[in-house]
Amino acid sequence: MADTQVREKTPVDFWFDPLCPWAWMTSRWILEVEKLRDIEVRWHVMSLGVLNENKLDELPEAYREMLGPQAWIPVRVVTAAEQKFGKEVTGKLYTALGTRIHNEGRGNTPEVIAEALAEVGLPAELAAFGLKDTFDAELRASHEDGIDRVGQEVGTPVISVPGADGEDVAFFGPVVTPAPRGEAAARLWDGTLLVASTPGFFEIKRTRDKGPSFE
Repeated sequence: MADTQVREKTPVDFWFDPLCPWAWMTSRWILEVEKLRDIEVRWHVMSLGVLNENKLDELPEAYREMLGPQAWIPVRVVTAAEQKFGKEVTGKLYTALGTRIHNEGRGNTPEVIAEALAEVGLPAELAAFGLKDTFDAELRASHEDGIDRVGQEVGTPVISVPGADGEDVAFFGPVVTPAPRGEAAARLWDGTLLVASTPGFFEIKRTRDKGPSFE
């Protein structure tokens, strides 16, 4: 007789800002893992604008421009879509935006927002929320939920996975480029679960010697 038992999928909570190239790398990895392991990714927004709003004066000029008012537009649009149409659209809209912003190198433009909304079948009117604070309370709450799990010294991406004794463990990262595929992606996931299950584990890190590759 065939085994009809359905295994419960492991929840993975993932916080992203659509503008962050490193979060995009990690998100493509976790989607690859979703094909190979019994996991279910749950998408959440966080914001580089919120993260840096009180320290823009301390950042280099290039970062100040990138993280100024324009940085709020894509994440506000995603938040508005989620609030109006449910969480099932969050990951889809993120993929539509990120493909254009990062893979196609088109950046944060009104055309990118409009095309991404159309691809996902969402109304064009949602683009207007990029310039409104209508759902900023919900955006900030989601951001704080993610950042409170890992501490104020990090950014995006943040992932939360089951650790020892069923307790969720959150990390900044993994920061990787290019996004691993196939069994390499699965091995990185298995290692992530391994360190998450180690009580007292906090950090593995080395200096980045290359930028994100969107191949």
